[in-house]
Amino acid sequence: MRQTCLNMVYELAKQDPRVVFVGSDLGVGTLKQFKAEMPDRYYMEGVSEQNIIGMAAGLAMEGKVVYFNTIATFITRRCFEQVVIDLCLHNVPVRLIGSGGGMVYAPLGPTHLAIEDIAIFRAVPNMAIVAPADANEMRRFMPQSLNHPGPLYIRLGKGGDPIVTPDDQQFAVGKTYGLREGKDAVLVTTGVTAKTALDAAASLARQGIDAGVLHVPTVKPLDAEAVLKRVAAVPVVVTIEEHTLMGGLGSAVAELIAETGFTPAKRFKRLGLPDVFPDQYGSQASLMERYELTPAHVAKVVQQLHTR
Repeated sequence: MRQTCLNMVYELAKQDPRVVFVGSDLGVGTLKQFKAEMPDRYYMEGVSEQNIIGMAAGLAMEGKVVYFNTIATFITRRCFEQVVIDLCLHNVPVRLIGSGGGMVYAPLGPTHLAIEDIAIFRAVPNMAIVAPADANEMRRFMPQSLNHPGPLYIRLGKGGDPIVTPDDQQFAVGKTYGLREGKDAVLVTTGVTAKTALDAAASLARQGIDAGVLHVPTVKPLDAEAVLKRVAAVPVVVTIEEHTLMGGLGSAVAELIAETGFTPAKRFKRLGLPDVFPDQYGSQASLMERYELTPAHVAKVVQQLHTR
């Protein structure tokens, strides 16, 4: 997914002279073809993310569309004030490409786990948040990023993530996509947890429970109308995200459901990380298992809600 995203930045730059790429202490080979062909629009800065945000804002104010890539925790935590004041307050076209959303960097421990990045940026006016499910969806999304009117946060998986979205699916910022229909429950996902939900739905089908999957690649602005339409049609709703339960996709859906006031009430559960710093090193898969973000656990939760 990351390589597809960066390759698309290069392709967009060839088509549009406004496109500028900025990296923060990335590998020497990152977008080397971009650097060779368009050196005046390629910048590789050091570990100076706060300064880079100011630089990107200045370029954007002069008519450029800036794509800035570094590790997700550095984009969201380290330069939060600069993102708020320099990018969002002025509503400028800077695209923040966050590598390693969720628990991708599990071997590096809690300092590198972007488990609250969505919550951080959901709170900021003018910021849009997009978390594609796979490389194919990233390829469909990136052309839409070019003329988006304000700042964008693009949450990347680790790369090599399974392809789960159909080839004929379209993409628009702010829209949701049904990956599976179901009358008994709906699993609402974002990013790579779409695969988890699809596997859980397949398992539930073997138990006689018809669960649908609604993929929400744009967490903000949330397609409230589409989410509520799917929620209204089923008794059970479960959200799944590789993110803390505080302020992410599950919170956004819970807010919608609470304010709508369904009668009878929906049987609803959010699945994500508890309010902790993960205390184990390992792999992304091992931490997903530790925090029960697996198809088996999702299926178990849906089954319990379905029979309540």
